[in-house]
Amino acid sequence: MSAPLDDLTVVTIESWMAAPSASAILADMGATVIKVEPLSGDPMRGMSRPAKIDGPLADYDFQFDVDNRGKKSLAVALDTDEGRAVVYKLLAKADVFMCNLLLRRQEKFGLDPEAVKAINPKIVHATLTGYGTTGPEAWRPGYDVTAFFGRSGLYDAMREGDEGQVPMARPAQGDHTTGLAFVAAILAAQRAVERFGEAQVVETSLFETAVWTQATDFGTTAVDAAPVRRRARRNLLAITANRFPCGDGQWLVLNNPEPKAWPRFCEALEQPELIEDERFDSPRQRYQNMAELVDLVDAVFLTQDRAYWGERLDKAGIVWGPVQSLDQVAKDEQAHALGLFPPLEHATLGSYKTVNIPMRFANTEVAPRGVSPTVGENTDDLLDDLGLNAAEIAKLREQGVVG
Repeated sequence: MSAPLDDLTVVTIESWMAAPSASAILADMGATVIKVEPLSGDPMRGMSRPAKIDGPLADYDFQFDVDNRGKKSLAVALDTDEGRAVVYKLLAKADVFMCNLLLRRQEKFGLDPEAVKAINPKIVHATLTGYGTTGPEAWRPGYDVTAFFGRSGLYDAMREGDEGQVPMARPAQGDHTTGLAFVAAILAAQRAVERFGEAQVVETSLFETAVWTQATDFGTTAVDAAPVRRRARRNLLAITANRFPCGDGQWLVLNNPEPKAWPRFCEALEQPELIEDERFDSPRQRYQNMAELVDLVDAVFLTQDRAYWGERLDKAGIVWGPVQSLDQVAKDEQAHALGLFPPLEHATLGSYKTVNIPMRFANTEVAPRGVSPTVGENTDDLLDDLGLNAAEIAKLREQGVVG
């Protein structure tokens, strides 16, 4: 089988996780992805949590690897005329140029849309930033914790009630979500190039993507600009759409907002008397007495472990899910049935598991294609492809232009 993007060449100037995650998806889909790095490498290199394993993979950079697998690395000094000339030669042959450079840096290096279109009139120019390339704060650098979770309202909306602390996201959640939006924009732009025969310019940002993930809230809030009520567990609208601790210290989460779930829920809890209890015999009564009801249900769930309650909730037709830790997900049977953690083979270090992209194809070959490159690993081969001979490559290396 062939891959859907195996005829696509992507040149990317990227760092950290958001843009790299997008180009990793393109590489999994078969694209030739050339990662242009400074001579010192992407600053994300070496930032991984060490794996708690023995053997040659113990010091491997797994977090960098997951966003950079299957790519080629060209180490080049963009602040030199000779370095930029190399990149321009790459762009002349590329289908897509993607970057996470702020616009002023694109202009500094001659990589803004107009400059790149002058080099290649049928290229896709794609930019990912924290806050976009227009507006009063387009200049501001943004990471996912600041632009995606903070400024978008997401952190505030996730607080447990009005007095709850601001939570902390896990690394790169906003980055990877924005990376998915970036891939969609790039593929649509590539389709437009094929149809119309002219360059396309697209962008997304951490801020925009975060707002879109909350579109259900913003659909109304954009109209009335009213604050969204932050509801604590004892103040939710429906007891059957809440989170509960079980007797083994594990939690489960329910999502059954319709009132008709209430009798089935009571049967699952082995508390049929609650169905007719006058404190809880209507949605309004349950809401008005929610704090008391949550305490009561908490006490019931704490009498047995999560596996016990899971079986009863399933039999009652109650929609629920386990609140799992990351290490539990890594061993989850359903996760492995979906191929979420496929193997990769390192030429010298051996086999390890990586993380699959959240899309599967029946009739095309979409999968991780190789490990992440070392800094400048493919520099000589790429320069050779551009027509430079060994002496010219050696001279660039001596001048500190490439590495």
